[in-house]
Amino acid sequence: MSQKILIHFSGQDHPGQTTALTGILAVYDACVLDIGQAVVHETLALALLVELSAERDFAPLKRALIERCDELGLQVRFTPISEEALDHWLTAQGRDRYIITVLGRAISARQLSRVTAIIAHHGLNIDRIERLSGRLSLAIHTGDTNACVELEASGDIATEQAMRAEFLDVAQDLGIDIAFQRESIFRRNRRLFAFDMDSTLIDGEVIDELARTAGVADQVVAITESAMRGEIEFRESFRRRVALLKGLSEEQVYHLIGRIPLTEGAEQLIQTLKMLGYKTAILSGGFTFFAEYLKNRFGIDYVYANTLEMADGYVTGEVTGRVIDGAAKAELLREIAERESISLEQVIAVGDGANDLPMLNLAGMGIAFRAKPLVRQSAGHALSHLGLDSLLYLIGVRDSDLEGVELPSTVLAR
Repeated sequence: MSQKILIHFSGQDHPGQTTALTGILAVYDACVLDIGQAVVHETLALALLVELSAERDFAPLKRALIERCDELGLQVRFTPISEEALDHWLTAQGRDRYIITVLGRAISARQLSRVTAIIAHHGLNIDRIERLSGRLSLAIHTGDTNACVELEASGDIATEQAMRAEFLDVAQDLGIDIAFQRESIFRRNRRLFAFDMDSTLIDGEVIDELARTAGVADQVVAITESAMRGEIEFRESFRRRVALLKGLSEEQVYHLIGRIPLTEGAEQLIQTLKMLGYKTAILSGGFTFFAEYLKNRFGIDYVYANTLEMADGYVTGEVTGRVIDGAAKAELLREIAERESISLEQVIAVGDGANDLPMLNLAGMGIAFRAKPLVRQSAGHALSHLGLDSLLYLIGVRDSDLEGVELPSTVLAR
């Protein structure tokens, strides 16, 4: 029978080491069954599972590798692999695979310990760990950096929902975000991002700002918060709030454009998605005048929102056309995906309120962004501690991927 040997190399990383080592293996006609390499802080870890024919004597190959490692300043370790161990490894290749993404301003050993304990508790094996964020420095103490570590795990779990719930509890306890995805071809090929607008793409609620201008802020905010908690049906709450805006001038309404800032990371996210060819949509229970401004500024492909009725230059207290509530958002999301020939599994939807849940649950990946507790618990994923640009990590984009890349400029000035 053939010989199977697992060979580990470690030491200071230098260019050409892998070439030198595989060159020796080539001389002895070794077949590479598995290979993995990582460099952490300029330290190399390389492992190869090789197969030699029964006629080959392993001793000369072993001596050649040891001598070459001495020259390269590497350590080497050899482990014979039995047929039983090989069969176990081959069987494991068919197990379900999952991606666990840990995000925060900084990531500590305590946080990783808690996360990996949950992974182990559910019987999963960690196969790969990779940092997606840029190299951190002393700037982590300023609180303005992103840190992201991606873990790939495999195995069989009784219920994904229970594992998600544990991750959510730990995330809230430790002040980090944890995303848990089943690895699939769809995860690596998302094509459409759909966003709520108020308190998602922009850092505020348009209707609340209009209410302040109209002097009815307290009444409108109370209705808004009740609706976001799911206590009042959205359509009814929306009509109540709009009625309170009656008498605002058109000039006062449009003066609001530009006064509400974008959410942290929104510009970076949308520009990157545009560069990568993603379709984008705004599905908002807010107003078209602000959503259209964002569409023109960023080149958003689809915008659906509510039209604030005006007559003789003043708000009437009514909306025209269809009210965009939770059901409408889900229906419109489905229509856009069908129009673009995009599977719903390739859709990411992002929102913060109870009226976003229908579209979050319809999309292949629904993300509750800086959301109320009810929404965080009901959505498949929840992000609360970083900006919108952190969503790029969830589609596998590394900070290093964007180094030196010129992103599309926005259409309008901020």
